[in-house]
Amino acid sequence: MITPGATDLHAALDATWPSAATHVCGPFLLRQGDGGGKRVSAATLIQTVLPAPEEIARAEHAMRGMGQDALFMIRNAQAAPSDGALDSALDARGYKIADPTVFYCAPVDGVARVPRPMATFPVWPPLALQLALWDDAGIGAARQAVMRRVAGPKRAFMARHRNRAAGVAFGALDPETGIAMLHALEVVPDFRREGVARELVGAIAQWAADIGGTHFALAVTEANREARALYQRLGMAETGRYHYRHQQTADRKDP
Repeated sequence: MITPGATDLHAALDATWPSAATHVCGPFLLRQGDGGGKRVSAATLIQTVLPAPEEIARAEHAMRGMGQDALFMIRNAQAAPSDGALDSALDARGYKIADPTVFYCAPVDGVARVPRPMATFPVWPPLALQLALWDDAGIGAARQAVMRRVAGPKRAFMARHRNRAAGVAFGALDPETGIAMLHALEVVPDFRREGVARELVGAIAQWAADIGGTHFALAVTEANREARALYQRLGMAETGRYHYRHQQTADRKDP
């Protein structure tokens, strides 16, 4: 089975964690995030040559006009050959790097795990308890709205451990690429390092396999070493990277 390339992974990311709206501004695709975080708010280059300084300035102005920071996603050369030159141009304009992020991917059958009885529950729409767990973890209404916007197959998963709600995650499948993606995985602090995250990942991959998904993927910040170690133990391989360039005064950890 062929491992998806960076282009497919970015397409799946857009499909399973979508912006509220998109707008073309010269050589850029602008994303309207409505407070949903960097993934749904970052502009990306849609031409194959470096944009002129005035084109970058117009994109900056348009993003601020949308009530957002000037924020650009810089993908690797496989996904966007001109992004390296854009990265250098933004650096020269004073933009700082934020949240270097790693894609992990594997064939879905290699990650899937039939859930233990009563261990995980896939539902849609999310239960009030799931929304509360996300709220407690800082995934509030604006990011929950991102989940509701997904047009393809999706589920909110809850894990139980020691007879209590122990974790929550969101999974969605991009039918165009066959890639199922994991988002918003959070484990209640009292239950960390007890296998809850592994249970959720396996259950989401199994759900994806059952509905025809071919690959399972996710994006995680480079700095999150603990999560990256888990995904590597599960047999997932690093298959791409991206980062952001921004003009904020403080980074937000939001891949």
